[in-house]
Amino acid sequence: MTSHPPLLSLDHQHSHPHSIKIPGDITLGGLFPVHARGHAGVPCGEIKKEKGIHRLEAMMYALDQINSDPELLPNITLGARILDTCSRDTYALEQSLTFVQALIQKDTSDIRCSNGEQPIIRKPERVVGVIGASGSSVSIMVANVLRLFEIPQISYASTAPELSDNNRYDFFSRVVPPDSYQAQAMVDIVKALGWNYVSTLASEGNYGESGVDAFVQISREAGGLCIAQSLKIPREPKPGEFDKIIKRLMETPNARGVIIFAHEDDIKQVLEAAKKSNLTGQFKFVGSDSWGAKSSPILDQEEVAEGAVTILPKRASIDGFDQYFTTRSLENNRRNIWFAEFWEDDFRCKLTRPGIKIDPEKKKCTGEERISRDSHYEQEGKVQFVIDAVYAMAHALHNMHQDLCPGAMGVCDKMDPVEGRLLLSYIHSVNFNGSAGTAVLFNENGDAPGRYDIFQYQMTNTTNPGYRVIGQWTNNLRLNVEEMQWTGGSRQIPDSVCSFPCRSGERKKMVKGVPCCWHCELCDGYQFQADEFNCEMCPFDMRPTLNRTACRPTPIIKLEWHSPWAVIPLFLAILGILATLSVIITFIRFNDTPIVRAAGRELSYVLLTGIFLIYFITFLMIAEPGTVVCAFRRLLLGLGMCITYSAMLTKTNRIYRIFEQGKKSVTPPKFISPTSQLMITFILISVQVVGVFIWFGVMPPHTIVDYDEQRPPNPELARGILKCDIADLSLICCLSYSILLMVTCTVYAVKSRGVPETFNEAKPIGFTMYTTCIVWLAFVPIFFGTAQSTEKMFIQTTTLTVSMSLSASVSLGMLYIPKVYVIIFHPEQNVQKRKRSFKAVVQAATMSSRLSQKSISDKQNGETKIEPDRTQ
Repeated sequence: MTSHPPLLSLDHQHSHPHSIKIPGDITLGGLFPVHARGHAGVPCGEIKKEKGIHRLEAMMYALDQINSDPELLPNITLGARILDTCSRDTYALEQSLTFVQALIQKDTSDIRCSNGEQPIIRKPERVVGVIGASGSSVSIMVANVLRLFEIPQISYASTAPELSDNNRYDFFSRVVPPDSYQAQAMVDIVKALGWNYVSTLASEGNYGESGVDAFVQISREAGGLCIAQSLKIPREPKPGEFDKIIKRLMETPNARGVIIFAHEDDIKQVLEAAKKSNLTGQFKFVGSDSWGAKSSPILDQEEVAEGAVTILPKRASIDGFDQYFTTRSLENNRRNIWFAEFWEDDFRCKLTRPGIKIDPEKKKCTGEERISRDSHYEQEGKVQFVIDAVYAMAHALHNMHQDLCPGAMGVCDKMDPVEGRLLLSYIHSVNFNGSAGTAVLFNENGDAPGRYDIFQYQMTNTTNPGYRVIGQWTNNLRLNVEEMQWTGGSRQIPDSVCSFPCRSGERKKMVKGVPCCWHCELCDGYQFQADEFNCEMCPFDMRPTLNRTACRPTPIIKLEWHSPWAVIPLFLAILGILATLSVIITFIRFNDTPIVRAAGRELSYVLLTGIFLIYFITFLMIAEPGTVVCAFRRLLLGLGMCITYSAMLTKTNRIYRIFEQGKKSVTPPKFISPTSQLMITFILISVQVVGVFIWFGVMPPHTIVDYDEQRPPNPELARGILKCDIADLSLICCLSYSILLMVTCTVYAVKSRGVPETFNEAKPIGFTMYTTCIVWLAFVPIFFGTAQSTEKMFIQTTTLTVSMSLSASVSLGMLYIPKVYVIIFHPEQNVQKRKRSFKAVVQAATMSSRLSQKSISDKQNGETKIEPDRTQ
């Protein structure tokens, strides 16, 4: 063999230009995003100081601590092969093949050295477990390869829910909780804020899409939360893409809450686009752990980010790591092949390299710079989890060593090689206090328990802007809402709802397919809000309350004595009663005088009684309805008129029969004596009385509350009217007999209009009946044409009582007031005149007939003669 190294053994630096090799008895793999994704076909871009170097150094720090710990893996040194994933899943897959090279059997039978001998092949170290990766998409890609070779993998940052699938990713575990826990925590936060209508925004890829899918799924299962829009940010966004996203979000302006599962750069550009569109304060973001408590996504966008609620796995700053990292220098950290690059970026200087000229404008690195003293340093958030992942692997190996190699110093045969599936079982069984003092353990899917801190980015006038812890989530939410601040320092939680709660008296009409959206419809008319979704009609005797949440009794009214509608009828009735009593008293006092006797004393007293009852019915119509009052209303409403018109009809009928008989013979007609007249009158009256008592038997009198009468569209004006059970039709039936008597009387009065005035009262009765007919003809349209209103009952009652009082007054005024006037003021005229016999009546009737015939004949001949007054 020549002095050259064997064919398959290359120099370390050239063999693994993107890896760190730390020798040890047992080697662990490490995957870290030391560089960002490259552009234009270049696999790797700029160095990532925090996510890359901090995390990588955390693994090496943990290895140092474990290797120096006499209690953990004593006499066994852990080594490492650490690779750079360059934040790209395909590149990481290529690099991770290094971990399985030792497990791939290679055929070297045809390989010979230059001297013809077989080469000595140095196999790469065997990696028993891998720490990483960071991004979920990278972990998924690598996990698919590692499971083929049964190499356990513990991630410190991958949170995609699909990695919990124990069938597909059975060799994958993680010390951070999956996004399903994070999504549950975010759902709980949204509900605690009272939001039910939000949008989601995800970076394209496993992390963003899986996180949003978990959030949507959990919110759907929990109910009461709707997704307005679910938008994605492309992997390679085109110019203006973020402006379009903001425009899309504004299509549902009520969904102010935006759930965002996105990478740092995407978050920053979303905030920039919102600021550019003058929408500062419009959106309230709820960010996942990729946002966490980082300052980089909100740099120069603090106003837009104000009030953002973010979530981060519960963590602590590891003081030992701070001390370790801040003491790293170019001299004492040569094992990290990327540290020089980090140094140049951190201190913004350039190192001298053989054969490379330094740009004169660039500052030269002295090597004396110190981290934290000469540059800003803040421990990256996942450092704790990197350390816990390494320790979890170490504890599993330690327990495995104790079981397989009891009392042995170093690695025994049973652990050479380490069986991957057995190691996996030990990993799932570990339970120890991690670097932050919290328990590190795994469930059956290899997931860590969910423990999150909840932050809010706040800006106030008294403190510097920054993230403030406002709660925690450990299977359930503890949120200090009173410590939250929103735009402008407001303590009022902004709304993010599709529809605002309906007001009292309004029902929800749901929007089909969107359970969080509804329209509010007012319960109108006499409806009240029975429940959240239904309006129901109030019972007939009730009306809705002002806020329409219940029903209340409808007020019951009646005509009061002091009402203006009652004062006028009462005034007319009182005057009429006084006038009627005055006439009766006068007639009684002058009962034997000629005028009283000539008026027909018997029928006059009957007629005056009827007039009195007509006036008296006004008091019954205004009195509060009751059984007794209703009974007397029925009885007297038609009786007064019936008595009055029965007496008048008897009078006019008597006169008409006398003069008609006188034209035919000298024999007087029958039933013209006072007794006969009274009998006829009482017979006519009895018809009315019998009819009323039959009415009593068929339908006993009682009161009712009429809610139909005054039930206008506005329920506030609704009133129940307390009244007797006399319907309009019943009222007409009650008065119809009296109207029949009145019409008949009017007919006889018309027929008797030619009788000489000196012989009878036909003409005053005729004038009375004509006037009465006019009054009642005016009554009908007023009574039955009254519009539906609060005063309808009052108008009808007033119209009826006034019409009856007027008809009574006409009768009293036409028939008796002139007689009383003569009796009181002209007693000299109240003397006995020549008594007229029936013979005189016959002669008068004959003369009247002849004069009528002569008048008709003269008119037919076209002549009109005027007879001279024979009395002159």
